[in-house]
Parts: sequence; structure tokens; C-alpha cells
Amino acid sequence: MGKSFFSLGLMSGTSMDGVDASVIQSDGEKKYKIIIDKYYKYPNTIYKNLTKIRNKIKSSKDLKKFSKELKFLEKRITLFHANKANEIITKNNINIKFIGFHGQTIFHNAKEKISKQLGDGKFLSKLTKKIVVYNFRKNDLKNGGQGAPLTPIFHKLIVNKKKIPLPVIILNIGGIANLTSINKKNKMFSFDIGPGNCLIDECVRSNFNNKKYDKDGKIAKSGKVNLILLKKLMKTFYKIKIKNKLSFDIKDFSLSMNKYFSKKDKVATLTEFTGKIITQEIKDHLKLTSKFHRNQNLYKILVCGGGRKNKTLMKIIDKEFSNKKNILADKVKPIDIYKINGDFVESQAFAYLAIRSFLKLPISFPQTTGVKKSCSGGEILNA
Repeated sequence: MGKSFFSLGLMSGTSMDGVDASVIQSDGEKKYKIIIDKYYKYPNTIYKNLTKIRNKIKSSKDLKKFSKELKFLEKRITLFHANKANEIITKNNINIKFIGFHGQTIFHNAKEKISKQLGDGKFLSKLTKKIVVYNFRKNDLKNGGQGAPLTPIFHKLIVNKKKIPLPVIILNIGGIANLTSINKKNKMFSFDIGPGNCLIDECVRSNFNNKKYDKDGKIAKSGKVNLILLKKLMKTFYKIKIKNKLSFDIKDFSLSMNKYFSKKDKVATLTEFTGKIITQEIKDHLKLTSKFHRNQNLYKILVCGGGRKNKTLMKIIDKEFSNKKNILADKVKPIDIYKINGDFVESQAFAYLAIRSFLKLPISFPQTTGVKKSCSGGEILNA
């Protein structure tokens, strides 16, 4: 067993509301221990500027067009991350070796081999005087991968460490939903599913003043699903999928909805759409898996990410797998039942990926991102 390191993971997701910070102790392979999990809310000015600039970036050309705005915002985001990192380091007196800095995704397009995360790794390293590992997706894209998802190797570590019975699916419902399935032989497979919270959050922000998301799925529960709109959304999604889209950006999905739909019905319909896409993609994956692995046990489905707190969305997903006729998967449960905080799996993952990147261990695999061969990633900047 190799040397163990303290690593701080900083993750800001597509909700753009703040930063998840996690300190773990790990050897980058089979050992890990959670030291700290903490959430830091962005100031309202950063949040508003982020959502505003994201709406402007429609294509890779816009990255150049709005470069001055992006650079200004990047500096503010980096300063925020640095302040919180230094606060953690000072208050807890931990000898942190690495900072895994994900940054704020503003544009992702695997076909163009571009994945832009706002965050200046060099500046963060200077401000914290720590080794910073960032730009995790670049090497994967360079080697033919989709640049996402990158967390499956950490999902597998969690499953093995917690001795979670196999087979199992870790379903992450962030802005984009993705899954990691681990079969009875401990082999993993992963892919982006499609929209998670992103469309629901955007609809709530656009239609309900001072609301950033649908807390507990209460708005969706109070609305009525519009079947015409639902059908249109489903058709649009599968058109995107047919184009060999294996990883997604929130800009891949249109929010064009008739203004005469009620606000609550829009949220209800988008929640139903999101749930249906997630369940269908899981079912398709399990049907394919069952062809290759006969006598496979029922998969447990464990959910992490903010979407697991949306009770309406979770009810839609669970309904599909609690049916007695279902022979592929068990009931859907939050990952928290195994004493894992589902809010911080991603930030813990990037702390872990920072260590693996430093040790030149692979973080991308053919069966997770479609990369040609397993490869490491993450640019390393010494303080």
C-alpha cells in the first residue's frame, strides 16, 4: 500500500450556487477516509453573473467573444475558492498536499474536444501555496474520450470500501445525470444519462422570483404534467442521442415552451421528463447487461447528488423499479443509507482524482468515458 495524502476537493456544479469542499485522506488507490465536508454558498453577485454568462455561451465561438467577461468572472471565482480553501487549511490545521480544483463548467462539447471550466489553477496555487490539480477533462478529450463522467473510479472505491453488495448502480443526479454500474464481478461501466436537475432548475429560476430550485419537488407536485409538451421533450432528447451524443452539456436541451403553460405545469412536466429519461436509460442499460451476465442478481440503485432531495423526481424513478414485474433492479434508495453524504460524493471524488493524477494513475477508462485506453489526467501546478 502506497503513501497516504490529505487532499482537498473543490466542486461547483451546474446549479452554480456555491462550492462543495471535501478533505479526504487517501493513497489514491484502495484507501480513503473522509475528514471534512463543507458547503460554501456563492455571493449573489457571482451567482447572477455565472447564470448570465452561461446563457450567453451558445457555442465555442462565444468563449472568445465573451473572453473579457469570462476572465473577470474566473478571477472572482478563483479568489472565492482560495479564500475557502485557506479557511479550511487554517481552521483545521491539516497538512493538505493537493487541491483538486474542478472549476465552474461553462461549456462542454466532446466533438470539438472542448470542456471549459472557469478557474485559474495557477492563481489558486499561488494564493493557497498548495499543489493544485485542475483541468481534469483535457487529457481524456485529447485521447478520444467524452470528458465525462470522471467520478466512476471513486464510485467503485466507495462501493468496495463500504462493502456494498454487488451488483449496484450509483446514480448521480446533478445538473446532468450519470450512472456508474458495477456488476457482480466488480467491473464498472459508466455514462452520462442526460438532464438531471438542469432543466428543472432553469425553469424555476426563470418563472419563480428568488427561487433557485424546486425544493423537495413541491412545485412539481402542485402542477400537472402536460402530455403534449412531455412528448415533444422526449422526441427532442432522442434526436440528440441518435447523434451519438455520449456526454452532455445543459445547452444540449431546449427550454422552448409555450408561454400559455402554467408555471407549475412547466416544472411538473420537466420533472416527469427528467424522471422518464433517467429510468428508461437505466432500464436499457440493465437489459443489455442481463444479456451478457445471466443469473445476475438484482441491481441496487443508490442515488447521490442534489436530485435525490427532489421527492417528486425520486418518486417517478422509484415507481419504475418498485414494480414486482421488474426483474433487473431493486428499489431506488439514497446513497446516504450507507452513511455516505450524497451531497459531497463529487467533491470527495475530485480530491481523490487529484491524488491519482499526481501519482499518474488512470482516472479515465474505455468503459467510462470511451477513451481509447486508460489514462491519467489533470494538470499539476506546484506552489
